[in-house]
Amino acid sequence: MHTNKTKWWGYFFIGPQLIGMLAFSLIPLVSALVLSFMDWDGFNSAKFVSLSNYIDQLSNDNFITALINTAYYTLLVVPVGIALALVVALGLNNVTGSNVYRVFYFMPVVTSSVSIGVIWMWLLNGDFGLINQLLSYVGIEGPNWLTDRKLVLPSIAMLSIWWGLGTNMVIFLAGLKGISKTFYEAADIDGASPLQKFRHITLPMLSPTTFFISITTIIGSFQVFDQTYVMTKGGPGKASYTVVYHIYDTAFGRFDFGASSAAAMILFIIILIFTLIQFLGSRKWVHYE
Repeated sequence: MHTNKTKWWGYFFIGPQLIGMLAFSLIPLVSALVLSFMDWDGFNSAKFVSLSNYIDQLSNDNFITALINTAYYTLLVVPVGIALALVVALGLNNVTGSNVYRVFYFMPVVTSSVSIGVIWMWLLNGDFGLINQLLSYVGIEGPNWLTDRKLVLPSIAMLSIWWGLGTNMVIFLAGLKGISKTFYEAADIDGASPLQKFRHITLPMLSPTTFFISITTIIGSFQVFDQTYVMTKGGPGKASYTVVYHIYDTAFGRFDFGASSAAAMILFIIILIFTLIQFLGSRKWVHYE
């Protein structure tokens, strides 16, 4: 009797979460999968077109460009973002009053992405932006960060690294707090240098944390949208045109929901493949106590 009550209380507490997952994750996912095989403009009746939407997307120049841009953006954001978050976390790990610095680094995370985008549009403006103004004080003529085809994605990547730094830093800090001090005490007795302790204790013990952060950061990078929508609208030309922007543009700009869903499913498969590869590769470098 007592066991049944505990079970029902468990269902009661996880119920809202399950309903939310069904309403906002599972049902949209299944709907997108069904729509990806349809020709539907959102107004008239949907027509089954088999794999045509997938074939069209894989030969669509805009989608190919979006894939290349998204891969380039991911290469810019993931390694630099993870390394920078680790460096900041190591710096704050044993600093007095580190809570103040944690709040300072975490503040961008809780700020609206649209607000962040608008602020950075001003910072990176080639004519009157703050960054170019500061560069002018040391005799450097700043470039057009958001209108130069070669600089626009690195500029957006810079914003994303700054924006995501707080989240990854906090997770790394939690990982560092979980490392037992006995490892470092034993290393001190053996005469290990700080670099040796970092190489042979900190990095291996942080490998589960690094693995988690790398997965979430890669997934987030593949889904970049807010920054490009607010700051550049995918331009100049198609220089910052990403996959999620292509999905949005196809659905709500051209009212081709079938093609948009096919692009979304292709992106889902790409992310799934990358995640599986990471899980398989993690056996060689992730260490659990």
